Amino acid sequence: MLDIKKIRKDPGFFKEKLATRGVKPEEIDEVLSLDAVRRELLQQTENLKAKRNEASDQIGNAKKANEDATEAIAKVREINNEIKELDEKLAKNEEEFHDKMSRLPNIPHEGVPVSLTEDGATELRKVGEIRHFDFEPKHHWDIGENLGILDFDRAAKVSGARFVYYLGMGAQLERAVYNFMLDEHMKDGYTEVIPPYIVKASAMYGTGQYPKFRESVYRVNGEDMTLIPTAEVPLTNYYSGEVIPAKELPVYVTALTPCYRSEAGAAGRDTRGLIRMHQFNKVEMVKYTRPEDSWDELERMTANGENILKKLNIPYHVITLTTGDMSFTASMTHDIELWMPAQNKYREVSSCSNCLDFQARRMHTQFRDENGKLQYVHTLNGSGLAVGRTVAAILENYQNEDGSVTIPEILVPYMHGVTKITKENAVPFRNK
Repeated sequence: MLDIKKIRKDPGFFKEKLATRGVKPEEIDEVLSLDAVRRELLQQTENLKAKRNEASDQIGNAKKANEDATEAIAKVREINNEIKELDEKLAKNEEEFHDKMSRLPNIPHEGVPVSLTEDGATELRKVGEIRHFDFEPKHHWDIGENLGILDFDRAAKVSGARFVYYLGMGAQLERAVYNFMLDEHMKDGYTEVIPPYIVKASAMYGTGQYPKFRESVYRVNGEDMTLIPTAEVPLTNYYSGEVIPAKELPVYVTALTPCYRSEAGAAGRDTRGLIRMHQFNKVEMVKYTRPEDSWDELERMTANGENILKKLNIPYHVITLTTGDMSFTASMTHDIELWMPAQNKYREVSSCSNCLDFQARRMHTQFRDENGKLQYVHTLNGSGLAVGRTVAAILENYQNEDGSVTIPEILVPYMHGVTKITKENAVPFRNK
């Protein structure tokens, strides 16, 4: 949520900056118009309450003096009716004002490349050597299906498209990847959390998924509850409505959770494989920081995500997303994209974002500074990493010509010493 006081003070700045995110100038004008009406209604209400107090005093004085208070009583009744009418107008106004304010995205940082599409993202760095194969590299879904460790067909039979069964070594590899990620993040100072996987609508609003992206999630029938699209929601809302003790900042938390997304609007995109699923595992990183520290913390968080790929020895690059491609709540986003040999391109595996005080305003999450003044914290979030996409990259980057997959050295201990997935060890019940 943006600060209406700042919009009121410099509407031209907000029109200019939000135009880079697709917001029309008249949307700012509508917000300011509603805000002006709201303040006028509040002022009228306060004036009427003052008059009501005067009339109430007259009634009290008249009764003490045994005088007739009929006129004053009628006046109070009339004022109460006027206040009631104004309250109804104010409630309607505030609902509309709040809805329009909640749909305005965050202000982009001056370092974000300006574009209404994804084109124009800035590459910050490229890390790792891309492997040159002596054979035609296969897609991860072909590798997984040939080994028997990924079963999309039976998942479709049971649940529909964009679901998968991991079997045998496939399941072990997924588990190895996310355990490795959690261990690395804890080394970096994050506290591991197992959060709820179902949240209230208020939590979805707090992190900015509602109201704009209501159709992209799975909601619980008959209840105002939602299956989480990302652990960002329960992790960031942990302190909603609270004042965090300043001595605790910064707070780093991480969690492995399943994520559920309806992928509305994604028809025809990544219909095969693990890239775009309705259900997938993700290790999330979330930070609460002081305002003056958040930009340094964004770089540290991005480095935390990169650390995983460096240790897995998977090539990747880091880009800064454009104004039109960032998430609704972000002021700046660094995407980490890993190399997928069969597609001959980089694919996103993490988005690390600084949301400034945008989410904290929606959640009313604050801290008290050294002068005793309440300030909103800054919140940051990032994938560390999307597990399924990392598994897909391992299958493609570590595939062998005979169809087997070598296990990255760092994961061998997590795989109980297994160094290669072959048809012989992939799914034990099929090899009895």
